[in-house]
Amino acid sequence: RRTFVINAVATDSRGRLVTAPNRAATQRDADEALVALYTAHYYSLVRIATLLLRDQAAAEDVVQDAFVAMHSSWRRLRDPEAALAYLRQAVVNRSRSRLRHLKVVDRKAPPPMPDMPSAEHFALHEVERSGVMAALAALPRRQREVLVLRYYADLSESQIADALQISNGAVKSHASRGIAALRDSLESLS
Repeated sequence: RRTFVINAVATDSRGRLVTAPNRAATQRDADEALVALYTAHYYSLVRIATLLLRDQAAAEDVVQDAFVAMHSSWRRLRDPEAALAYLRQAVVNRSRSRLRHLKVVDRKAPPPMPDMPSAEHFALHEVERSGVMAALAALPRRQREVLVLRYYADLSESQIADALQISNGAVKSHASRGIAALRDSLESLS
């Protein structure tokens, strides 16, 4: 028998009130649900974050933080079926926040020594070698997010719209413009 907690009132799977909710059982259900989500979707969420952040370690941290936040707020989740969409949105939002933080850090960082490039320069040089990755990185943020979610995460337009909190029409527009910009950029490299 499964017990769901909705707005601090315990109900069974048919929506009937259950007297004296068992908090341990509810917590166990949340743990099981999150383990199942983690097992099924962790790697795809890390891929999304990696493509947005261009840093796998930071992407893993972002996804881990999203799962921790989901665990602590599981009882407040109105629709457990929407947990994956919530996680995707949390990963995208946390990736944005991380990029904003990195911009501030970059602005405050002292300039590298003129004679010697920094270690980050060599690491980024390896990542930017790929023409597609460089062209993808050059796109505006929203176009890059839409293309990553569409072609790397294989999400539908409505799932992308939910994750980015934009309309389906905006998803189509950003995807079309992003593909055109990528085509132009890659053709100029040839």
